[in-house]
Amino acid sequence: MKCPSLVLLAISIIASFRASASPLNATSFDLLDHDAREILARATPAAPHFVVYADAYDGTTGPPAASALSGYNVFALSFLLTEGAWDKAEEWTTLTASQRSSIKSQYAAAGIKLIVSVFGSTDVPTSSGADPIATANTMAAWVIQYSLDGIDVDYEDFNAIDAGNGKAEAWLISFTQQLRTKLPQGTYLLTHAPVAPWFSPNMWGGGGYLKVHSSVGSLIDWYNVQFYNQGASEYTTCANLLTASSSTWPQTAVFQIAASGVPLNKIVIGKPATTSEASNGFMSTSTLASCLQQAKGQGWTGGAMVWQFNQAPSSWITAVRASSWAV
Repeated sequence: MKCPSLVLLAISIIASFRASASPLNATSFDLLDHDAREILARATPAAPHFVVYADAYDGTTGPPAASALSGYNVFALSFLLTEGAWDKAEEWTTLTASQRSSIKSQYAAAGIKLIVSVFGSTDVPTSSGADPIATANTMAAWVIQYSLDGIDVDYEDFNAIDAGNGKAEAWLISFTQQLRTKLPQGTYLLTHAPVAPWFSPNMWGGGGYLKVHSSVGSLIDWYNVQFYNQGASEYTTCANLLTASSSTWPQTAVFQIAASGVPLNKIVIGKPATTSEASNGFMSTSTLASCLQQAKGQGWTGGAMVWQFNQAPSSWITAVRASSWAV
C-alpha cells in the first residue's frame, strides 16, 4: 500500500507552487514516493509563465543545468519538424535515457517544465500538405518517447493563414484536438506560439487565431505570443504592446486580445533577447520590465517568453521580472 500522506504532501506542494510560481523545494521533492512524484509532474503550472526557447548550440549538448535557469519555469527545446528533430530537440535524443532522466529530475525539483517546440519558421505543414492527425500522432509519440512535459506549437505557415480560406485554421484545430487525445490535459502541457497579428479581428479570412481559440482554446494551456517581427514600430512601447496596437495590426495589444475573448492569464508576452534575434520588436529589459509591471497592475498574470536562451541567460529574465515578479 502507498502511504496516502505522501500523496497529500504532493497535493499540498502543488497548491503552494501554483500560488507562488516559485521553484519546488528540492528537499520536499525528495520526500515524495514515485506515485506522488508522478502527481506532481502532471500538474499544469499556473501563470505567470516564464518561457525560454533554445535552438542555437550554446556549448552544451541538450538543455542547460537547471541551476542556470533561475527565473524561468519552462524551457522549450527547438525544433521538432515534420521531417524529424533538429538542433536542440535533436540533441535531446542523443543523450542516454539515464542522462535524460537525471536532467528531468533536476528540472522537476526546480519547478521547470521541459517541452519541445514544433515547426518554427522553416516548417509549413499546411502548405506542404502534411496530414494534421498523422502529424499530431507522430509528434505526440516523440514527446512521450523522450519523456518531455509537453509540446509548443510554433506554427508559422504564413501563406496558409494569408490565403484566407480557413484551411490553416482547420489544420491547427484538428492538429490540436488530436494532440490532446494523445497528450491529455493536466498530464502534458500544450501551448501555442502565434504571432500577435493573427489575433486581429476581421483581418483573416479564416478567422486567424481567434477562430483557433474559439474552437480549441480550452485545450491550450497558454499562448506564447510573438510580439516581434511585425514591423519596425510595432509593439515597441508599453502603450502599443499592452493597450492599443497600431492600425496595421488592429486590436492586437495584450488587453485588446483579451477583450476579444482570450483569457489574460493565457497571454504570455514574447520578445527577442537582442536586436539580432529578430528583425524588429526588440525591447530593452528595463522597458519590458516596466511593461510587465504596468500589465500586472491591471490584472494581467501571463508572464514572458524570450527567443532565445543563448542570448537570454538567467540574468535576462531576472531583469525582466524585477518590477513584477522579482526572482
